[in-house]
Amino acid sequence: MALLPLQRLLSLRRGRRRRRTRARGTSIVAKRKGSPCQQGDSSQDGKRMRFSGPDLPMDVWHHIHSLLPMREAARASCLSRAFQYFWRCYPNLTFSKSTMGLNEPKSPFHPKWTDGQNFVLVNRTDQIMKNHLGTGIKTFTFQYYGSCFDTSKLDTSKLDSWLQIAVTSGVEKLEISLSLGYKSEHYNFPCTLLFSRSGGNSIRGLHLSGCAFRPMAGLGCLTRLHLYCVHITEDELGCFLSNSFALEELDLMECSDIIRLKIPCLLHRLSKLDVESDREALKVIENKAPNLRTVSISSYVAHHSIGDSLRVKDLEMHCSSEFNLVHHVCAKLPASMPNLEILRISSVGEMFSVPSAPLKFLHLKHLDIYLDVESEAFSPNSDYFSLVFLLDACPILENFKLELMHARMKHVSVLEDSSHLRQMPGLCHGNIKKVEIIGFCSAKSMVELTCCILENATSLECLTLDTIAFGTENDDVDASSLDIHKSGSKCLRIGRHMVAEAHRAVLAIERHIAGKVPSTVKLNVIKPCSRCHIVKQR
Repeated sequence: MALLPLQRLLSLRRGRRRRRTRARGTSIVAKRKGSPCQQGDSSQDGKRMRFSGPDLPMDVWHHIHSLLPMREAARASCLSRAFQYFWRCYPNLTFSKSTMGLNEPKSPFHPKWTDGQNFVLVNRTDQIMKNHLGTGIKTFTFQYYGSCFDTSKLDTSKLDSWLQIAVTSGVEKLEISLSLGYKSEHYNFPCTLLFSRSGGNSIRGLHLSGCAFRPMAGLGCLTRLHLYCVHITEDELGCFLSNSFALEELDLMECSDIIRLKIPCLLHRLSKLDVESDREALKVIENKAPNLRTVSISSYVAHHSIGDSLRVKDLEMHCSSEFNLVHHVCAKLPASMPNLEILRISSVGEMFSVPSAPLKFLHLKHLDIYLDVESEAFSPNSDYFSLVFLLDACPILENFKLELMHARMKHVSVLEDSSHLRQMPGLCHGNIKKVEIIGFCSAKSMVELTCCILENATSLECLTLDTIAFGTENDDVDASSLDIHKSGSKCLRIGRHMVAEAHRAVLAIERHIAGKVPSTVKLNVIKPCSRCHIVKQR
């Protein structure tokens, strides 16, 4: 609601000539003692600037102006001299092609588009930053994405000057995302700016991507550190972390120079860790931070200990190169992370079934398992039904989600095997309230898993069985999946084998599951689309 007066004013005055008439009861003093907008004031002594708008104090107008999106704030500066001062004091500066109004080219293979857009982006950024010299910048974000066609080449000395303006003005959040494209070396972040007397004592969030970061000390106020494709050695990072005592979040992605991540015990406030390394560079995580609560690991190191993790409550694990992650979780995690409450596992290959007597997750309430069946996760030698042992190891579990990524079902179908379904009475699933299976198939072991949950989950409220999963069989796409509905929407492209399996899954639900669902449980069956997912006879 606070923006309505300013928006109304902008709509009335846009496209009109600025009139200098005295409006009833409205004036803004352009120069006020203690105002951050005094710098760059070109008004004469004692003169006041008037415009037709609500009678509000100058600091209120300044605050309203700061809430506008950046492009709208820049446009508003054309209305009056007062708004020009507000624009020069605008605190949240984000420079990218989108904020500069540079639409992406229809084809990325247009060198003129790349050169022209980057040239405009750099020049507009340079002009705006020079006008903000000496003002209070709270957020500075610069995104530059070159390509092999880009011949304009970013003048990094300009970026150095912008960073100096931002840092010396007391910036709180600093984000630099670069992809220079035309050369292999990275931009060397000017660390001397951060550790000088007038340096980054106010920085709370530091986000760097595509550059080299060689810190020589830490930042006392830093609470969030995000490094993506950044060149920094493990010793440099260790020194930086050891002197950044206020750090709460640490996010490292594709920092290939780090082999052994060492998190010092001095980081008492560190509660969130996110590590991703597809190149298998990271081998070991030595964590000594005593209050780590949330951990996300996408790396080979997912199979190894992450040090002091007794207080971890939220864990996400993914390993793109190692098999049997689910089996590893059942065998190792209950002892190393006994206080887990949320667990998400993404496995690319399970060659073994879940052990029949795994250790207990006594505090686990939410369990998500993602299986990439195309990468042989839960191959026919394994067994979906064995997951009941994992559920039994979670006595207070409330929500269970199982998601499969497959284009062909490789297990024995329940429609082809007339033998009795296996049962496992007496399991402890009493607290489960919600179960969701995405990519439900007609595999007999999948049907047995679902029936076992229905028999033992006495508190179950909702069961969702989604028979559609989205695989990667691009050469086997059913053309009917491209049909467009009258509403304008369309189904995603899936293979014809998956379409056929989805129809078999629906039949398996009708024959073996629907009749066993208690009246207190809501059953949601997501079936193939009647228009797009049609089985064609060949």
